[in-house]
Amino acid sequence: MRASHADRERTVDVLKAGFAEGRLQQPEYEQRLTRAYKAQTHAELQMLVADLPQGPVPQAQFVPQRPMVPATFMQMQMPVPVTTNSSATGALVCGIMTPVTWGLTAIPAVILGHKARAEIRRSGERGDGQALTGLILGWLAIGGWALFLLVFILSAAVNL
Repeated sequence: MRASHADRERTVDVLKAGFAEGRLQQPEYEQRLTRAYKAQTHAELQMLVADLPQGPVPQAQFVPQRPMVPATFMQMQMPVPVTTNSSATGALVCGIMTPVTWGLTAIPAVILGHKARAEIRRSGERGDGQALTGLILGWLAIGGWALFLLVFILSAAVNL
């Protein structure tokens, strides 16, 4: 909130009282006076008299800049848990299932693996190892089928 001339004068009065009581030395008093007349907001004025017995306005109107409670007694904020990418889990499951399904789940494993790695790079989720494993198992199954078909075609060509 912006400060008025009256707010600045109340701050100057508190500074004068602090100087008269011996709480402020002459150089510090003059420096604070200069800053009080240049202050634009209530927060700037409050900072000038925060260590003196009273401020320019009641303390309840201002939000403290730092907590007054020691950090030991502050409630701890729980960190946001990092989740595992579901596409990475799907890629891993499809990759593991390739021997059981005779390679039928290899293509979904490769697609999900590439999709998961892109999402993980973008969002910072976990699961890159799962996605990579699904990719490797999927490509191995596809390569195995390609090799099987190549051998089958070559053996058929030789027998003609």
